[in-house]
Amino acid sequence: MGRVYFISDLHLGATYFPDPKKWESRVVAFLDSIAADADELYMLGDILDYWYEYRNVVPRGFVRFFGALARLADSGVNIHWFIGNHDIWLFDYLRNEIGLEVVDGYVVREIRGKRFFLTHGDGVGRLKPTFRFLRRMFRNRICQKLYAAIHPRWTIAFAHRWSDSSRGYSPDKVSSFEGEENEPLVKFSKEYLRDVDSTIDFFVYGHRHILLDLQLNPAGCRMIVLGDWIHHFSYGVFDGERFELKLFDR
Repeated sequence: MGRVYFISDLHLGATYFPDPKKWESRVVAFLDSIAADADELYMLGDILDYWYEYRNVVPRGFVRFFGALARLADSGVNIHWFIGNHDIWLFDYLRNEIGLEVVDGYVVREIRGKRFFLTHGDGVGRLKPTFRFLRRMFRNRICQKLYAAIHPRWTIAFAHRWSDSSRGYSPDKVSSFEGEENEPLVKFSKEYLRDVDSTIDFFVYGHRHILLDLQLNPAGCRMIVLGDWIHHFSYGVFDGERFELKLFDR
């Protein structure tokens, strides 16, 4: 039986990468490196820095990345792509063309006898009113249709400017863990364990761009934050017994 891999926050296509093709090639090298022993791949959001699928056309780029995903899927690897706050407008193109699962929100899933809570991380806990409003607006079908009616030459440029100005996505700024009491994901995870489901073994998140492996209770439940591919080039791997955070050094 093979391994289960987890990755998040690649932000492929971001304009602040000095050499976008080099970044994409590194991701492709990682995907090719896991092909021999991967059973599943969970991609926990913000895989693309921006993406919008129109009814009959899709944005240019990412050919090698999509090709690497297709090779994995064709070889029998189950791929799960969780929507983040940057790649929020995934619809049916990649699902149908590559054969992957698109997940919006969170899932609780049993993997090799362990219970996993999986999500990008931007939509859990107490959200600021402005961010909560934006999430609802971006998911609203009417707003999506109106946005699709604008020519891509304006929407794509606007989206990349927005991304460049987002706090925490500068290539020069590295996010850090500031303690359990200051980390909303820790608070949410502990409350979920206490009030909703005490049988969770692993909470796995992206979004925060930090590497974190934290034990939440005496029973051994762990909270994992997967880092990113801007600074860390990090991923998680689960073999049925151990969950490890690793760095890809190629």
